Amino acid sequence: MPLVLNEEQNMLKDAAKDFCTNNTPITQLRRLRDEKDDSGFDTDTWRQMVELGWTGITIPEDFGGLGFGFMGMGVVLQECGRTLAASPLYSTACVGATAIIRGGSDAQKSELLPAVAGGELLLGFALEESPHHQPYGVAATAEKSGDGYEVTGSKKFVLDGHVANKLIVVARTSGSAGDRDGITLVLVDSDASGVEVTRTIMADSRNAANIEFSGAEGQIIGEEGKGADVLDYTLDAGRILLSAEMLGSVEECFERTVEYLKTREQFGVPIGSFQALKHRAAQMFCEIELSKSVVLEALSALDDDSDQLAEMASLTKARLNDTYNLVSSEGIQMHGGIGMTDEYEIGFFIKRARVCEHTFGNSAFHRNRYGEIQGY
Repeated sequence: MPLVLNEEQNMLKDAAKDFCTNNTPITQLRRLRDEKDDSGFDTDTWRQMVELGWTGITIPEDFGGLGFGFMGMGVVLQECGRTLAASPLYSTACVGATAIIRGGSDAQKSELLPAVAGGELLLGFALEESPHHQPYGVAATAEKSGDGYEVTGSKKFVLDGHVANKLIVVARTSGSAGDRDGITLVLVDSDASGVEVTRTIMADSRNAANIEFSGAEGQIIGEEGKGADVLDYTLDAGRILLSAEMLGSVEECFERTVEYLKTREQFGVPIGSFQALKHRAAQMFCEIELSKSVVLEALSALDDDSDQLAEMASLTKARLNDTYNLVSSEGIQMHGGIGMTDEYEIGFFIKRARVCEHTFGNSAFHRNRYGEIQGY
């Protein structure tokens, strides 16, 4: 597949850019942060996103979605990344919906996916149990109980976990932490007995929660003990789509920095005329161009259900981790001391960069994973 967008995808990208620029500026994120908003996102803005059809982009038409593919969702998230748009779009329509599409029964898909597409259902994906990303390091248990399963354990960093109506919990029905076999995905209502949700305030103002499960009852998604197959695919889709969002943030951060280099004067000339800063800007530009290519290739791999999806997901996430780290750090340095203050919006990007880097695997994790996949 050529690494370019088709006409429909370009139209979607332009529409998303216009919407985010006018409706989800960073000033909105700042307001939500300063007011300590209970939900962490603007409900009116979220409703508009739903009306635009964004929640149904990757959901098949048979289940109330648009069936527009991962490339379509990627270009939308890229524009959301430019303004650091606050919404449950990623956790619900990207990660949560993907798990249901990949592993859910026909009955579960018919019940849940139309509700996701209609914006009536918010999902949280409860995986992490430690400060480090360990997909198979699951210790939370799920035990058969009547027609359902009872989940017990602790989960950390559940994106939008405090507003989710249902939680997809990665638990263990057999084996021990670190084993790939024995993992089972369980769908639990957030208001079920035995669920205790504690919202966490993240440095980048992205919504997350820590959740305790004490015999909370739910229904499994997929087969008991074979949830790792669904988990792997869901995480790879999540990593690639998050990389698309990160790419938008990287581009915006770079453009703001270059504009500052053109206008900030020192010794009577724009600081962008200094050779050292030109070289550093050129390096950022090259890294961003490489990042654009890998994100497009990875989104194409998702849509094509490529047998190299795992490699592409790790390559893409590692690349965007590094690029976002570089560009956000250089952005702060080139703005000088004022870049460290809350007055300038450039600081929001370095905070988001550091959280995104560790979401679903940092660069060290993905380099190691890529090497293992390649047989090293």
